[in-house]
Amino acid sequence: MRTHTLAGPATQAPGALPAREHLPVGGAGRPVLDVVIPVYNEEKDLEPCVRRLHAHLTRTFPYGFRVTVADNASTDTTPDVAAALAADLPGVRSVRLEQKGRGRALRTVWSASDAPVLAYMDVDLSTDLNALLPLVAPLISGHSDLAIGSRLARSSRVVRGPKREFISRAYNLILRGSLAARFSDAQCGFKAIRREVAERLLPMVEDSGWFFDTEMLVLAERAGLRIHEVPVDWVDDPDSTVHLVRTATDDLKGVWRVGRALATGSLPLDRLARPFGDDPRDRELPGVPGGLARQLVGFCVVGVLSTLFYLALYSLFRLGAGAQVANAAALLVSAVANTAANRRLTFGVRGRDRAVRHQAQGLVVFAIGLALTSGSLAALGAASGDPAHSTELAVLVVANLAATVLRFLLFRLWVFPERRHSTGDSR
Repeated sequence: MRTHTLAGPATQAPGALPAREHLPVGGAGRPVLDVVIPVYNEEKDLEPCVRRLHAHLTRTFPYGFRVTVADNASTDTTPDVAAALAADLPGVRSVRLEQKGRGRALRTVWSASDAPVLAYMDVDLSTDLNALLPLVAPLISGHSDLAIGSRLARSSRVVRGPKREFISRAYNLILRGSLAARFSDAQCGFKAIRREVAERLLPMVEDSGWFFDTEMLVLAERAGLRIHEVPVDWVDDPDSTVHLVRTATDDLKGVWRVGRALATGSLPLDRLARPFGDDPRDRELPGVPGGLARQLVGFCVVGVLSTLFYLALYSLFRLGAGAQVANAAALLVSAVANTAANRRLTFGVRGRDRAVRHQAQGLVVFAIGLALTSGSLAALGAASGDPAHSTELAVLVVANLAATVLRFLLFRLWVFPERRHSTGDSR
């Protein structure tokens, strides 16, 4: 096959995603799977990698496939090796990009591909290829939107040095703590995505380097897409040219950028939403108003975390202020966080639309909570004079429980009411 030069990604299609269905795999003329191998100055490893991958797919993959070598502006003979492979092996093509960046290569090639399932793997083939079919099968069947190989799953078998092991686990802990990520391994070079998901998701991913994977997964997870994880057998490449310090620094900058965007609601994640009813949690239950059961669960989870956050803030502020001042300050800070969390997680409101209004209404709800808790503290002080700190906390917990019921009702009926007649709602 010929060598191609791609200029940029395809145009993003508007609207939400369709319902997930089993992909048609019997049509002739186009592959079902397109596996991209991004490379930069890999003249030594490229040929054995592509030949091994091509042989494995020919032997084990039951549908049509393509292997695309994405050359990131290599300065050695990598382009010549890629062109020779494309001419020699059926279903192999070579793409030349004039700029470096793994994320840039994947975005460009995936956006232009006609295959319904898009995947990529590193040129060193550290991941056992027997995991490739389990990786893409959930996407073909319609079960999942994305799939990733995980080196941190319980049943994975991994051989690598302690330095890389520590960095990998520390990075994933940072993602869990800062971005609330639930996937286990962000940086394993073994991932796949359905094409219609890539068409909507890739234009939202800003990074063009190593953070591309993490950003893509975080946005997909926050949008409610299903990410399938496959335990893999993985052997570290001791000759890897990845610059760990620079990569880690860039990744931390990316974590900060994505976290800020999610906190401000600036990302149009509603474009990635599946239609109502595609998620079993959205189905109507007899005798239960639509969405109530899920909203109650989400509200309770957010409420527990907010209460712990509030109590920690109160204990901190109490070291330098009186009970009433500490209570007001802790409640104000936790109320802003609580409204933002309930807005996104409980009631599914995405984007910046009405965000300021929602926070203003949330502050009204905060004022009601402040009146209940402050009144409880005032009553406790009048009754016992100088109560113990543990007694203050116990009274505040009871008062907050009472305020929680009222807060949920106000959120559901006033702050985030369901819009049943609007088809263009950004929620």
